[in-house]
Amino acid sequence: MAPSPGAAAIEVANLVKRYDQFTALDGISLRIEPGEFFGLLGPNGAGKTTLISIIAGLVRANSGRALVMGHDVERDFRAARAALGVVPQELVFDPFFTVREILRLQSGYYGLRNNDPWIDEVLQGLGLSDKANTNMRALSGGMKRRVLIAQALVHRPPVIILDEPTAGVDVELRQTLWQFIRSLNQQGHTIVLTTHYLEEAQALCGRLALLRGGRVIALEATSSLLQRFAGGRLQLRLEGSLPPALEALRVSPASGAESITLRVDDYAEVESMLAAIRVWGSRILEIELMQPDLEDVFLRLVAQEVKP
Repeated sequence: MAPSPGAAAIEVANLVKRYDQFTALDGISLRIEPGEFFGLLGPNGAGKTTLISIIAGLVRANSGRALVMGHDVERDFRAARAALGVVPQELVFDPFFTVREILRLQSGYYGLRNNDPWIDEVLQGLGLSDKANTNMRALSGGMKRRVLIAQALVHRPPVIILDEPTAGVDVELRQTLWQFIRSLNQQGHTIVLTTHYLEEAQALCGRLALLRGGRVIALEATSSLLQRFAGGRLQLRLEGSLPPALEALRVSPASGAESITLRVDDYAEVESMLAAIRVWGSRILEIELMQPDLEDVFLRLVAQEVKP
């Protein structure tokens, strides 16, 4: 069934999920547009996996709605699941088949025949071509994770959810994976990423949602989220000591470090900070003003529970 005109890639409205006395999701609403590279971030226990499980049809919400390409995940679950590919955190695999056999079986679940040309493309894109006829039991953990990604892509879903896809894997896999996923996004696939590697989210995601305690506490473009925190970091190497008046701004260890890093909440403060150092009698040997990154924003938002 084709998606309705103007349908979001993923839309959730007032989702609530409770487990006895624990509320995993507390009225979450968000909309992800087709073709977005979207980041879903939050500390452990924020509700990310529960939200993904509801969207994937693995868990039922107590109330609210979730749709994939306009298809309700409960009432129109076949179309919703066909439009979605999910890469889970856990390494779950069948030990009795080769990589190619696994992907052919997965194709069969979606009624796809003669899918080998696309399987070959996925295998090549994920660096698995030389493992196509290898039994799953003989693969390393990183290779098994690549197969999980291939399984999620085998039916060419328009929407792809990657739940911690690079957790515990090597640099080579990360680079191979992101190159391939970027190409899929450029072809029009919607990508939803959850990750604790915030530098990945900053580099890849055009828009972000930050969850805490089952609620959305920030939902906006990555660039505007970074701009909302105008300050950054001032890194210095001094001949002499730091003035006591600036010690409260220090974010690096108090002693034993070659350089000193100071928090800058407003760039207009930098001139007065440098002047205070000179008046104190210390000499500035090196200076670098660093822009805020997503880790800074994440920590400040989680600490402050900023509302969108």
